[in-house]
Amino acid sequence: MNSYKEKLFKGITYTASLLAIVILMAIIYSLFREGLPLFKVTRLSDFIFGSAWYPTHAIPEFGALTLIAGTLSVTLGALIIAVPLGLGSAVFISEIASPRLREIAKPLIELLAGIPSVVYGLFGMAFLAPLIRDWFNLDTGLNVLSTSIILGIMIVPIIASMSEDALSNVPKNIREASLALGATRMESITRTIIPAAKSGILGSVLMGFGRAIGETMVVLMVAGGSAQIPGSIFDSIRPLTSTIAAEMGETVMGDLHYRSLFALAILLFLLTFITNLFTELVFLKRSKR
Repeated sequence: MNSYKEKLFKGITYTASLLAIVILMAIIYSLFREGLPLFKVTRLSDFIFGSAWYPTHAIPEFGALTLIAGTLSVTLGALIIAVPLGLGSAVFISEIASPRLREIAKPLIELLAGIPSVVYGLFGMAFLAPLIRDWFNLDTGLNVLSTSIILGIMIVPIIASMSEDALSNVPKNIREASLALGATRMESITRTIIPAAKSGILGSVLMGFGRAIGETMVVLMVAGGSAQIPGSIFDSIRPLTSTIAAEMGETVMGDLHYRSLFALAILLFLLTFITNLFTELVFLKRSKR
């Protein structure tokens, strides 16, 4: 009986794993099947480095550089905001807070991850964007700064939770040895514990990067929708994800505009795939250590 249950369990888990791989391969196949035909009429270099995105003109232009720049600008802005907040929260929860306060603070921070992205977008449009517009006397608050702040808040739980796990896994004897050598609590945290957990912290930052670069609803609602390379944090931009979401409903299946959006999806897929692969390599290196 136990042998039968074990075989059944192995069969179910094997089928689930195989199904996940098949679905991934199907997604990759559909992306490349629909997107690659674009490069029969547009060179890859023109697509990546061209700055004109006019897919519906009589002579269409498919330059994705402005969209890539918009994506990277808000993603890096989000990391600038989220890394100090997330790492600071992780250090507080792991090293400073009392057990009672830790039980309250960590679930509250992780609760941010459960809020739907459309709610973040509405908050950005209705509250944050008008506030930034009034503070800096701008024509619109839908810009890089507003989007970066919202995305940064969204990825704080990822960085905080994973960093806290990495800090908590630092052996207790390392903490004790640091304090025994005369280091203060702050010196022990900054010079011993954080360096010992750097692989896990880096992994959390990369996971946050992958989450921010693939976000759609917030950037669609808050970024402003202008396809341009931002000259400042107060410029409106149009990232890759919002372009795909905004234009896909206006295309004719199989035409060049349709193909170009799948080409953008390929580009976005490669960016996130490389990020996740690098994250896995970081954690693999950490586990071997």
